[in-house]
Amino acid sequence: MAVGKTWWSYFVSAWVALWGAGTARAVENSELGKFWTQDALRVPYRAIVTPGRENGELLPLVVFLHGDWQDGTDNESQLGGYGNGSMELIDRAIANHIPFVYLAPETTEGYWPPARIAAAVRDAARRFPIDARRVILTGISDGATGVWDALKTWPACFAAGVPMSGMTELAGLAPIVDVPQWAFHGGKDNDTDIETGYGGAMVGSRAVVRALRAMGGAPRYTEYSEEEHVIWHQAYATPGLLGWMLGQRLPGKPCDFADYTKR
Repeated sequence: MAVGKTWWSYFVSAWVALWGAGTARAVENSELGKFWTQDALRVPYRAIVTPGRENGELLPLVVFLHGDWQDGTDNESQLGGYGNGSMELIDRAIANHIPFVYLAPETTEGYWPPARIAAAVRDAARRFPIDARRVILTGISDGATGVWDALKTWPACFAAGVPMSGMTELAGLAPIVDVPQWAFHGGKDNDTDIETGYGGAMVGSRAVVRALRAMGGAPRYTEYSEEEHVIWHQAYATPGLLGWMLGQRLPGKPCDFADYTKR
Protein backbone atom coordinates (compact mmCIF):
# COMPACT_ATOMS: atom_id res chain seq x y z
CA MET A 1 0.00 0.00 0.00
CA ALA A 2 1.67 3.19 -1.15
CA VAL A 3 1.33 6.27 1.02
CA GLY A 4 1.89 9.92 0.33
CA LYS A 5 -0.11 10.05 -2.90
CA THR A 6 -2.08 13.10 -1.77
CA TRP A 7 -2.45 16.62 -3.05
CA TRP A 8 0.56 17.47 -0.87
CA SER A 9 2.71 14.84 -2.56
CA TYR A 10 1.94 16.09 -6.05
CA PHE A 11 2.26 19.73 -5.00
CA VAL A 12 5.71 19.24 -3.44
CA SER A 13 6.91 17.09 -6.34
CA ALA A 14 5.95 19.79 -8.83
CA TRP A 15 7.52 22.47 -6.68
CA VAL A 16 10.84 20.69 -6.31
CA ALA A 17 10.88 19.82 -10.01
CA LEU A 18 11.37 23.53 -10.65
CA TRP A 19 14.65 23.57 -8.71
CA GLY A 20 17.36 25.10 -10.82
CA ALA A 21 15.32 28.23 -11.45
CA GLY A 22 16.22 29.31 -7.92
CA THR A 23 19.74 30.24 -6.96
CA ALA A 24 21.17 27.69 -4.55
CA ARG A 25 23.80 28.58 -2.00
CA ALA A 26 25.82 26.38 0.30
CA VAL A 27 24.48 26.55 3.85
CA GLU A 28 27.16 27.02 6.50
CA ASN A 29 27.53 24.42 9.26
CA SER A 30 27.22 27.24 11.78
CA GLU A 31 23.68 27.91 10.57
CA LEU A 32 22.55 24.59 12.01
CA GLY A 33 21.64 24.87 15.68
CA LYS A 34 23.38 22.67 18.26
CA PHE A 35 21.23 20.62 20.59
CA TRP A 36 21.40 17.67 22.98
CA THR A 37 18.42 15.53 23.89
CA GLN A 38 17.03 16.25 27.34
CA ASP A 39 17.19 12.66 28.56
CA ALA A 40 19.72 10.19 29.87
CA LEU A 41 21.08 9.48 26.39
CA ARG A 42 22.08 13.12 25.78
CA VAL A 43 22.18 12.55 22.01
CA PRO A 44 23.93 15.42 20.19
CA TYR A 45 22.19 16.70 17.10
CA ARG A 46 22.25 19.59 14.63
CA ALA A 47 19.11 21.05 13.14
CA ILE A 48 17.82 23.75 10.82
CA VAL A 49 14.38 24.86 9.66
CA THR A 50 14.37 26.07 6.06
CA PRO A 51 12.36 29.22 5.25
CA GLY A 52 8.87 29.31 3.82
CA ARG A 53 6.62 28.19 6.67
CA GLU A 54 3.20 29.81 6.57
CA ASN A 55 0.15 30.00 8.82
CA GLY A 56 1.66 27.89 11.58
CA GLU A 57 1.88 24.75 9.43
CA LEU A 58 3.61 21.68 10.75
CA LEU A 59 6.66 20.64 8.73
CA PRO A 60 8.15 17.36 7.56
CA LEU A 61 11.30 16.18 9.34
CA VAL A 62 14.25 14.62 7.51
CA VAL A 63 16.66 12.79 9.82
CA PHE A 64 20.17 12.13 8.48
CA LEU A 65 22.23 9.28 10.00
CA HIS A 66 25.97 9.52 9.38
CA GLY A 67 28.48 6.72 8.79
CA ASP A 68 30.74 5.10 11.35
CA TRP A 69 33.84 7.23 10.64
CA GLN A 70 31.93 10.33 11.75
CA ASP A 71 30.87 9.05 15.13
CA GLY A 72 31.67 10.82 18.37
CA THR A 73 30.24 13.27 20.87
CA ASP A 74 31.48 16.64 19.57
CA ASN A 75 28.23 17.49 17.73
CA GLU A 76 30.37 18.48 14.75
CA SER A 77 31.68 15.47 12.88
CA GLN A 78 28.28 14.32 11.62
CA LEU A 79 28.26 17.32 9.27
CA GLY A 80 31.59 16.39 7.69
CA GLY A 81 31.65 16.31 3.90
CA TYR A 82 28.60 18.56 3.86
CA GLY A 83 26.72 15.92 5.78
CA ASN A 84 28.06 13.56 3.10
CA GLY A 85 25.87 15.33 0.61
CA SER A 86 22.68 15.32 2.67
CA MET A 87 22.93 19.05 3.30
CA GLU A 88 22.36 19.54 -0.42
CA LEU A 89 18.71 18.88 0.48
CA ILE A 90 18.82 22.02 2.62
CA ASP A 91 20.25 24.07 -0.23
CA ARG A 92 17.59 22.83 -2.61
CA ALA A 93 14.83 23.67 -0.15
CA ILE A 94 16.19 27.15 0.58
CA ALA A 95 16.53 27.92 -3.12
CA ASN A 96 12.86 27.14 -3.62
CA HIS A 97 11.40 28.36 -0.31
CA ILE A 98 10.37 24.86 0.71
CA PRO A 99 10.04 24.57 4.48
CA PHE A 100 11.18 21.45 6.29
CA VAL A 101 13.24 20.49 9.33
CA TYR A 102 16.65 18.85 8.80
CA LEU A 103 18.07 16.90 11.73
CA ALA A 104 21.52 15.32 11.98
CA PRO A 105 22.14 13.41 15.22
CA GLU A 106 25.47 11.89 16.19
CA THR A 107 26.15 8.39 17.44
CA THR A 108 29.13 6.46 18.82
CA GLU A 109 30.87 3.18 18.03
CA GLY A 110 29.62 3.07 14.45
CA TYR A 111 26.16 1.86 15.41
CA TRP A 112 22.71 3.47 15.44
CA PRO A 113 20.58 2.03 18.25
CA PRO A 114 16.95 2.70 17.28
CA ALA A 115 16.38 4.27 20.69
CA ARG A 116 19.02 6.88 19.95
CA ILE A 117 17.25 7.88 16.73
CA ALA A 118 13.88 8.01 18.46
CA ALA A 119 15.33 10.14 21.27
CA ALA A 120 16.53 12.73 18.77
CA VAL A 121 13.18 12.76 16.95
CA ARG A 122 11.24 13.08 20.21
CA ASP A 123 13.43 15.92 21.44
CA ALA A 124 13.30 17.78 18.14
CA ALA A 125 9.50 17.54 18.10
CA ARG A 126 9.46 19.58 21.30
CA ARG A 127 11.60 22.32 19.79
CA PHE A 128 10.39 22.59 16.19
CA PRO A 129 7.02 22.64 14.37
CA ILE A 130 7.27 19.04 13.17
CA ASP A 131 4.48 17.02 11.61
CA ALA A 132 4.84 13.65 13.35
CA ARG A 133 3.16 11.97 10.38
CA ARG A 134 5.99 13.07 8.07
CA VAL A 135 9.24 11.87 9.66
CA ILE A 136 11.64 10.57 7.01
CA LEU A 137 14.85 8.70 7.77
CA THR A 138 17.91 8.72 5.53
CA GLY A 139 21.45 7.56 6.14
CA ILE A 140 24.69 6.42 4.58
CA SER A 141 26.68 3.22 5.11
CA ASP A 142 26.16 2.24 8.78
CA GLY A 143 23.63 5.05 8.90
CA ALA A 144 21.66 3.27 6.18
CA THR A 145 21.71 0.14 8.33
CA GLY A 146 20.40 2.37 11.12
CA VAL A 147 17.54 3.47 8.87
CA TRP A 148 16.43 -0.11 8.31
CA ASP A 149 16.88 -1.02 12.00
CA ALA A 150 14.68 1.90 13.06
CA LEU A 151 12.02 1.08 10.47
CA LYS A 152 11.93 -2.51 11.72
CA THR A 153 11.67 -1.38 15.34
CA TRP A 154 8.84 1.09 14.68
CA PRO A 155 7.29 0.07 11.34
CA ALA A 156 4.27 2.35 11.83
CA CYS A 157 6.16 5.46 12.94
CA PHE A 158 8.25 6.66 10.00
CA ALA A 159 6.81 7.98 6.75
CA ALA A 160 9.71 6.75 4.58
CA GLY A 161 13.30 5.55 4.52
CA VAL A 162 16.14 6.49 2.16
CA PRO A 163 19.14 4.22 2.88
CA MET A 164 22.36 4.58 0.88
CA SER A 165 25.17 2.00 0.64
CA GLY A 166 23.71 0.05 3.53
CA MET A 167 22.86 -3.47 4.59
CA THR A 168 20.42 -5.23 6.89
CA GLU A 169 19.15 -8.68 7.75
CA LEU A 170 16.35 -10.12 5.66
CA ALA A 171 14.65 -11.07 8.92
CA GLY A 172 12.20 -8.40 9.98
CA LEU A 173 11.50 -6.98 6.52
CA ALA A 174 7.89 -8.15 6.32
CA PRO A 175 6.52 -5.48 8.72
CA ILE A 176 8.10 -2.69 6.66
CA VAL A 177 7.08 -3.94 3.22
CA ASP A 178 4.57 -1.11 2.85
CA VAL A 179 6.85 1.62 4.20
CA PRO A 180 7.94 3.79 1.24
CA GLN A 181 11.65 3.27 0.64
CA TRP A 182 14.14 4.55 -1.90
CA ALA A 183 17.48 2.77 -1.66
CA PHE A 184 20.73 3.80 -3.36
CA HIS A 185 23.89 1.74 -3.81
CA GLY A 186 27.01 1.56 -5.97
CA GLY A 187 27.23 -1.56 -8.11
CA LYS A 188 30.96 -1.92 -7.37
CA ASP A 189 30.77 -1.01 -3.68
CA ASN A 190 34.20 -1.76 -2.20
CA ASP A 191 33.00 -1.64 1.42
CA THR A 192 29.44 -2.96 1.69
CA ASP A 193 28.81 -5.47 -1.06
CA ILE A 194 25.62 -4.71 -2.94
CA GLU A 195 24.45 -8.32 -2.55
CA THR A 196 26.25 -9.85 0.43
CA GLY A 197 27.03 -6.88 2.67
CA TYR A 198 29.95 -7.94 4.86
CA GLY A 199 29.34 -11.61 4.18
CA GLY A 200 27.28 -12.33 7.31
CA ALA A 201 23.58 -12.28 8.08
CA MET A 202 23.19 -8.77 6.71
CA VAL A 203 22.84 -8.35 2.95
CA GLY A 204 23.28 -5.37 0.66
CA SER A 205 20.68 -3.06 -0.84
CA ARG A 206 20.07 -5.03 -4.03
CA ALA A 207 19.21 -8.16 -2.03
CA VAL A 208 17.03 -6.18 0.40
CA VAL A 209 15.07 -4.55 -2.42
CA ARG A 210 14.63 -7.90 -4.15
CA ALA A 211 13.25 -9.41 -0.94
CA LEU A 212 10.86 -6.51 -0.35
CA ARG A 213 9.52 -6.77 -3.88
CA ALA A 214 9.06 -10.52 -3.52
CA MET A 215 6.85 -9.78 -0.49
CA GLY A 216 4.71 -7.42 -2.52
CA GLY A 217 6.48 -4.18 -1.66
CA ALA A 218 7.35 -1.49 -4.18
CA PRO A 219 10.59 0.15 -3.01
CA ARG A 220 12.37 2.50 -5.36
CA TYR A 221 15.94 1.57 -6.12
CA THR A 222 18.79 3.45 -7.77
CA GLU A 223 21.98 1.54 -8.51
CA TYR A 224 25.09 3.22 -9.89
CA SER A 225 26.60 0.33 -11.81
CA GLU A 226 30.15 1.70 -12.00
CA GLU A 227 30.36 3.41 -8.59
CA GLU A 228 31.88 2.17 -5.33
CA HIS A 229 30.84 2.93 -1.74
CA VAL A 230 30.77 6.72 -1.72
CA ILE A 231 27.77 7.63 -3.88
CA TRP A 232 26.04 10.02 -1.51
CA HIS A 233 26.62 13.45 -3.05
CA GLN A 234 25.39 12.05 -6.35
CA ALA A 235 22.43 10.34 -4.71
CA TYR A 236 21.28 13.32 -2.65
CA ALA A 237 21.37 15.45 -5.81
CA THR A 238 18.91 13.10 -7.56
CA PRO A 239 16.15 15.14 -9.24
CA GLY A 240 12.85 14.57 -7.50
CA LEU A 241 14.33 12.96 -4.37
CA LEU A 242 13.51 15.83 -2.02
CA GLY A 243 9.97 16.11 -3.40
CA TRP A 244 9.46 12.38 -2.99
CA MET A 245 10.72 12.47 0.59
CA LEU A 246 8.64 15.44 1.67
CA GLY A 247 5.56 14.03 -0.03
CA GLN A 248 5.40 10.91 2.16
CA ARG A 249 2.94 10.74 5.03
CA LEU A 250 1.88 8.08 7.52
CA PRO A 251 -1.51 6.58 6.72
CA GLY A 252 -2.29 6.15 10.42
CA LYS A 253 -1.83 8.08 13.62
CA PRO A 254 1.65 9.41 14.45
CA CYS A 255 3.96 8.07 17.14
CA ASP A 256 5.32 10.00 20.12
CA PHE A 257 8.03 7.40 20.92
CA ALA A 258 6.97 7.39 24.57
CA ASP A 259 8.42 3.89 24.95
CA TYR A 260 11.70 4.48 23.11
CA THR A 261 13.93 3.71 26.12
CA LYS A 262 12.52 0.18 26.21
CA ARG A 263 13.58 -0.70 22.65
